[in-house]
Amino acid sequence: MGHLEKRFMEREELIRVLLLAIMSGEHVLLVGPPGSAKSQLARAAAELFGNEPYYDYLLTRFTTPDELFGPVSLQKLKNDEYVRLTDGYLPSARFAFLDEIFKANSAILNALLSVLNERVFFNGRQKQQSPLLFLMAASNELPEDNEQLAALYDRFLFRFEVEYVKQISSFELMFQAPTTPLPTLLSTELVKQLKSQAAEVQLPDALVYMLFQLKTALEEKEYVLSDRRYHKIGHSWKISAAIHGRSAVNVWDTVLTPHMLWDFPEDLAELKAIFDSLFQDMLKREMEQELPLLQYNLTVKKWLEKEDELHAFQFKKEIGGALNKDASERLKVTLEDCRIELEETARSLRGKLVSWQEKEKKLPEWIASQSIFLQHPEQYAVKFTHLRIQGERILQSIQGLYRTLFDREVPGIIYDYTL
Repeated sequence: MGHLEKRFMEREELIRVLLLAIMSGEHVLLVGPPGSAKSQLARAAAELFGNEPYYDYLLTRFTTPDELFGPVSLQKLKNDEYVRLTDGYLPSARFAFLDEIFKANSAILNALLSVLNERVFFNGRQKQQSPLLFLMAASNELPEDNEQLAALYDRFLFRFEVEYVKQISSFELMFQAPTTPLPTLLSTELVKQLKSQAAEVQLPDALVYMLFQLKTALEEKEYVLSDRRYHKIGHSWKISAAIHGRSAVNVWDTVLTPHMLWDFPEDLAELKAIFDSLFQDMLKREMEQELPLLQYNLTVKKWLEKEDELHAFQFKKEIGGALNKDASERLKVTLEDCRIELEETARSLRGKLVSWQEKEKKLPEWIASQSIFLQHPEQYAVKFTHLRIQGERILQSIQGLYRTLFDREVPGIIYDYTL
């Protein structure tokens, strides 16, 4: 990624999206103005694979099938065979870039759809296998009220809005970017290996449930995605896990998901907010072993529900109020159970929080090691801080409840909340 980041300023996240898309065997659609280096980036990504067949073309409403798929063979035509000479055209390309993709007319749409999805080109009576690994498309506009174009749009799992460079530092670096050929760092064999490994990667029930929660939350906001898209999102998570050598998908494999959800760029912010909420919940579940907030919260909730009854019992004891013998014995045992459990929970939680504080000191490095697709690990560190703050609130609830019931502090619990 570093080689591309030095050449394309302010494209760090897009480069990560491209890498995951290529490794997943999926296509990318870029939406943005002309002159934002879209075609250059596509060619540069292909260069990382060496001298693989590459094809690019600017489509117009008048583009003919011959221009995209190759001319009809006159020799074959004499024998009543309608066969195209596809060498050097899209059906024979490993990597491709199509500019103004939605200007494709109906004469080429069906052939284009089969090449993109099934990697098959119907050449006359023959089904010709296409070696296409990855296609990047670009457009200044999105399809509206056109069923065929909508089907084409759905073939692009990853979408990304590209803008012109904004920062002056990036603007300066743009004039110093390397122009030497890129080294060959990747191979189609590597992609095949990852695909094979991904087939063995497990998608845990918790992640399946997270994806279903995402589907439900999106539909509540009237964002509807096809089942095919959700299936492909799950597959991209598996590819990410395979890239990182994991046998099962974890929450860090999902970080680029928002770029697979939107139909219109202006919806990205809301979709990302919905996803981030689910990501935070999933992160909390995955970190349960280190900071079991759900378990601690259940303990506090259990005793808070009995607080009034136990507090009334303590008060009556102090003022010498009349108490039923059986009820008194029951409440005495319950109060002792409460004291023991609150003290044990407070000690356990305090220890976990102290360890968590130590972990926070090295969080950016640890988070960066979880996924190469994370652009700003320090931003995710904030999510861990939120988990600690939740834990601190639970500890404060335990201490407050203990104070109310026993009129003293939890023995041996000293914790600095100012960190």
